Amino acid sequence: MQLASRIQQIEPFYVMDVVRAAWEQEAEWRPQGRNMIHLSVGEPDFTAPPPVVEAGVRALREGRTGYTLAPGLPALRQAIASHYAAKHGVEVAPERVFITAGASGALTLACLLLVEPGSEVLMPDPTYPCNKNFVAAAGGTARLLPTSAASRFQPTAQQIDAAWGPATRGVLLASPSNPTGTSIAPDELARIAAVVRKRGGFLMIDEIYLELGFDAAYGRTALALDDSVISINSFSKYFQMTGWRLGWMVVPEALIEPLSRLAGNLFICPSSPAQHAALACFEADTLLETERRRAEFERRRDVIVPALRDLGLDVPVLPDGAFYVWADCSRHSADSWTFCFDVMRETGVVLVPGKDFATYQPERWFRLSYANSVDNLREAARRLGAYLERRNPRLARA
Repeated sequence: MQLASRIQQIEPFYVMDVVRAAWEQEAEWRPQGRNMIHLSVGEPDFTAPPPVVEAGVRALREGRTGYTLAPGLPALRQAIASHYAAKHGVEVAPERVFITAGASGALTLACLLLVEPGSEVLMPDPTYPCNKNFVAAAGGTARLLPTSAASRFQPTAQQIDAAWGPATRGVLLASPSNPTGTSIAPDELARIAAVVRKRGGFLMIDEIYLELGFDAAYGRTALALDDSVISINSFSKYFQMTGWRLGWMVVPEALIEPLSRLAGNLFICPSSPAQHAALACFEADTLLETERRRAEFERRRDVIVPALRDLGLDVPVLPDGAFYVWADCSRHSADSWTFCFDVMRETGVVLVPGKDFATYQPERWFRLSYANSVDNLREAARRLGAYLERRNPRLARA
């Protein structure tokens, strides 16, 4: 059986290699009474808030499990539109809101709708690795633009303008970003939008961590710029509904009809029980709980970042959102892949090497997810400190 050629463009998701190795080690350690501290996968350690769970159970018991319209429940689309108005001061017509099978479903639909075979999409380096593969699955190529701490690991408008070529169709960004936890400053994002408009392309922004922001300077949706921006979002992170597989996208009016046609053919509709449950996300009690949890993530950031810096694992840019740290291990190792696996074997602390996220200097960087308890983060820092002391006492004390 011959595989389609496009599969050759789909790169492995290396974080899953790390996770599999961690599971195997955990099985070996458990009988010895030793534990692993998982700081790898980007999944909140909270489950969906109680009102959401209760709404989902109620929907199942009441038999609300049939097909919905392809763009989703009208009530949920309206609730999302109302949330943008209340939280961000942005008016979004509910007809522009499409409920999807997670943010992954939204990115799949958007790329199939906008990316031509042989075209390219500009993205930052580092970036979430699956974003490249959504483009590849549509027959396009991700062109990665190297970034640095000086630009908060985000591309600039000048960089995007200079990189734009005959094959470029658009730009896919993330703010806040996975793996760096950094956002694009609103004025720079406005300049990027202006460049994309001038070039006649699309601007797609992954905003799944938008509500998990810690700095008001970066906390406004890109939809505030203009109606041509495509915003991708999800119930997985802020509302902690990871396995429910529910997301949404906000699109320009011109895309409503073709997107409805495409979504109806490819997905029929998003999960109906998950949609009924998600209606409870916008209730006052749920939002109070999610805000409490957002503050807890900020507290965890403020524990782990200074601890890493004290160990000589440099964090050049303080994350302003999400629950990730993009840290530099080059002071202690020439290769983050070897470093992360060695740390896991020696200490049980599970980190992700930069190879998954970056092509520019991946050996310097690793990602840490602080979607774990403060106690575990402190213990992870203690174990890392002991490991680095054994490995190189002079550097650990410097």
